Amino acid sequence: MTTHQSISTNLDTIENSNGGGGGRVSASVQDKNVLDKTNGKKKQKVTKLDTNPPKGTRDFYPEDMRLRNWLFDQWRDVAKTYGFSEYDAPVLESEALFTRKAGEEVTQQLYNFVDKGDRNVALRPEMTPSLARMVMAKKGGIPLPLKWFSIPQCWRYERMTRGRRREHYQWNMDIWGVAGEEADAELLSAMVTFFKSVGLTSDDVGIKVNSRLVIGEVLTELGIPEEKFAATCVLVDKLEKVPLDAIQGDLEEIGLDRSVVEKLTKVLTVDSIDGIKDVLGEDSEAVQQISNLMDLCKTYEIEDWIIFDASVVRGLAYYTGVVFEAFDRKGVLRAIAGGGRYDKLLETFGGDPTPAAGFGFGDAVIVELLKDRDLLPSFASTGIDTVVFAQGPDLYNTAISVATKLRQAGQTVELVLEKNKKSKWVFKHADRLGAKYVAIIGSEEFENEQVAIKNLQDGEQSKISMNELSKWVEDSKLVE
Repeated sequence: MTTHQSISTNLDTIENSNGGGGGRVSASVQDKNVLDKTNGKKKQKVTKLDTNPPKGTRDFYPEDMRLRNWLFDQWRDVAKTYGFSEYDAPVLESEALFTRKAGEEVTQQLYNFVDKGDRNVALRPEMTPSLARMVMAKKGGIPLPLKWFSIPQCWRYERMTRGRRREHYQWNMDIWGVAGEEADAELLSAMVTFFKSVGLTSDDVGIKVNSRLVIGEVLTELGIPEEKFAATCVLVDKLEKVPLDAIQGDLEEIGLDRSVVEKLTKVLTVDSIDGIKDVLGEDSEAVQQISNLMDLCKTYEIEDWIIFDASVVRGLAYYTGVVFEAFDRKGVLRAIAGGGRYDKLLETFGGDPTPAAGFGFGDAVIVELLKDRDLLPSFASTGIDTVVFAQGPDLYNTAISVATKLRQAGQTVELVLEKNKKSKWVFKHADRLGAKYVAIIGSEEFENEQVAIKNLQDGEQSKISMNELSKWVEDSKLVE
């Protein structure tokens, strides 16, 4: 018996054992409960999928992605204009990178967990510590000054308000290796350049500047030791959101009585450099630092955007000098961006002293601000140049050739993949995509080796030779 005959015989045997009903259907297919029997349990009830993303996070549909990419492109263009290079790092980091002992909110807002290797890890809440880790990993192998930027996704488990989510993207620009205010002024200028590039003016946005040296000199005068400066700044930063009584216990825990904080907050209400000079004296290092920064801002021609405000201290412990915060002049939205100098950050990780300054600029607040000012462009258009359409299945291969030629010439092309679509549907589809042209391949065009091109902007239609499509693309760019 041959192998083929053996297989046929076995199949017949199986069929006959099932009752021989004339069809080659096995018992397992006939048994509708076979999956339950195989799994050894009853069929589980299907749980309806929650189509919402996790609380505080976002889905990015194509139109949302066009907005996001547009914003990122603005950020990248400014950063590259200022000579910055882009970098990135893992979103998952060691938890120890972000846990500092100064009472910062960020340490309470970590998305942290123990992984399968029994390691304490966290989704990054900010990018600067990752940058510090990367610099340290090169052991002095990175030439200074370093001018780097990134657009990382950051995560914080915090209370949500308008423009504040639990995940967001953040434009970071940092300069390492420059100790003077020149770095701070360069960063402020870059920030203003971005604001101008998206249509905002100094009537829309201001940037408050101060120096941590101000609070440091006041605390020294009050007899508070230097090791308590960072923790004090973190607590003072909270006074904008909560009354003094709410943090009195925290202040007492680090050894500050109410009278010290009241004196300190009185100084922090000063809103002019002359006022700070009266408090700290003209020889104050803080006064000199702020005065130098203001002079540089005038040279950059951004002084209309800059406001001295002694109350700005920023809530991160690692800031050491100039600090700044961009804000909505109308007071509707929370801080748009913020940053400052953090010369001692590397030392806290066991590295060498390295001067550094930078800022973080979230995506959510700036989008809200641009919406409020009606400055966001429309993202309804997909950026498609031409929709290519075959008027019959037998012409589809020609449509592929036309689409390929147009793509090779540099156009963005949507090829209608279904072979039975009507012209009316195609034109509606092209309009929905915001396309500029529709290229039609009909039987007449096929015979004459031509393509009918309809300009959706002016309604004119012309016929182009297949061999002239590249030239047509170039000519259409000149017209546009």
